[in-house]
Order: sequence, then structure tokens, then C-alpha cells
Amino acid sequence: MSLQVGDRSSVTRTFSSGDVAAFGELTGDLNPLHFDEGFAASTRFGRPIVHGMLTAGLISAAMTALGAPVAYVGQDLRFTAPVFPGDTVTATAEVIEVKAGRPIAVVRTTCVKQTGQVVVEGTGALLLLAPAPHPNP
Repeated sequence: MSLQVGDRSSVTRTFSSGDVAAFGELTGDLNPLHFDEGFAASTRFGRPIVHGMLTAGLISAAMTALGAPVAYVGQDLRFTAPVFPGDTVTATAEVIEVKAGRPIAVVRTTCVKQTGQVVVEGTGALLLLAPAPHPNP
């Protein structure tokens, strides 16, 4: 299967405080903004938030859901709004360019929570496409 301009996929997940704890444990990111109710209450967010990179991780799942064998090799991300435990986020990946003669696709990505608010915007995501299998002689 090859990717075409306009191909899209989406993945949705509701984040729990358990997801935040697991991500913090796996990565070592134990910032009190994610875990300490008292500290988080004193910030602009008013309560603990989900790690931005955990939210952005849904983008990788959306890339996989495009259905072509790919490697996600780079992207610029902008975190535009907080995600709180209990929020449901949908990550969408849309192919906007396939490089002629090169195994590269450029993908636009967004993460939107249940309110319709964009929480992560991604530009210039690059996917390395798997080469087509060679037919047996």
C-alpha cells in the first residue's frame, strides 16, 4: 500500500491519571504540574495536566493508522492548550505531500479534545515510507 495526498486517519483516547502516572514513571518526567494537586492549583492550569508529549504520542498512532509501513522521522509541534485527565483527545494525520521519486511523505497533524479545542498542532511531519517489495524473479 502506498500513501496518497489526502489520505487521513484518526485515533481517539481518553487520558486517565493512571496514564499520566505510567508516562511519568516510564520517562522520568515527574514534574509536579502533572502530579501535585496543590502545586498545579497554583498554576495557570488550576489542576494537574496530562504531559504534552503523552498527548502528542497519539500522533504516532494516527500515523500508523494510515495503513502504510512508515517510520515517523520528525516534526515541529506546538502545544496550544492543556489536556486534563478525563479529556478525550483525537489525533488526526493527513498526507499533504508525497515526494516524487523519494520514499517521503509530509503529513499535517492535529490533536483536538472533546470540546473541539486544538491542543497540539503539528507541521511538517515526515514519514519515511517502506520501499515497495521487489517481485520474485
